[in-house]
Amino acid sequence: MTTTVTATAIPMLTDNYSWLLLEIATGTTGIVDPAEAAPAIAAIEAAGGKLDYIFITHHHGDHIDGIPELVARYHPKIIGNAADAHRLPKLDIAVREGDSVPFGNTQAQIFNTPGHTIGHIAYYFADAGILLPGDTLFSLGCGRLFEGSAADMFGAFQKFAPLPDATLICAGHEYTASNAKFALAQDPTNAALQARATEVTHLRAEGKHTLPVTLGQERATNPFIRAETAQAFASLRKAKDNF
Repeated sequence: MTTTVTATAIPMLTDNYSWLLLEIATGTTGIVDPAEAAPAIAAIEAAGGKLDYIFITHHHGDHIDGIPELVARYHPKIIGNAADAHRLPKLDIAVREGDSVPFGNTQAQIFNTPGHTIGHIAYYFADAGILLPGDTLFSLGCGRLFEGSAADMFGAFQKFAPLPDATLICAGHEYTASNAKFALAQDPTNAALQARATEVTHLRAEGKHTLPVTLGQERATNPFIRAETAQAFASLRKAKDNF
């Protein structure tokens, strides 16, 4: 993998991340799930003052509420799930499972990842090794099942299984510290998890992000990725909901 695309975290609201994307060769820019406009505009202006695309993973307000102001200011093209278009801002590029969206000299592959919502999708830049899973996969955790089932979410996770260990996970929330407590309760003797939990404590104490994180590190530490069956995944999700 080569660094064809950079992804920079933009903190929003209390614990959201939007991601500012830059395709290096052409200077093409995009933003993922802007919850609010002001921090997005600050990041865009600092990066050159243009926005070509908005990538939407799902319809929740804390992932789309900043879009109208960004559209009015920058006139980007909006990308989102065709099947969920009725509850998203007006789409310029409506995508489906298996589609690839051009982004400068590269492209983003589309995965259907239902569970958190039925219409949730994820974006994967294969040549850059960047996965934007929205609220499907978090560091040491997964999204709540507001609309889909545990089987749906387990199936979504299987779509990430072929991706390389070096893939960078650029998720939608800073939930890692709380997720670490649950993960340790489930897998207290996991040395890799213990090390990650310590790292997360130090990062948050210093006011630093815990993302991105590599998929390989998540495979060693995240109990939901390590679940071998949909039933095991469902049991974990139920336990997390009541933790």
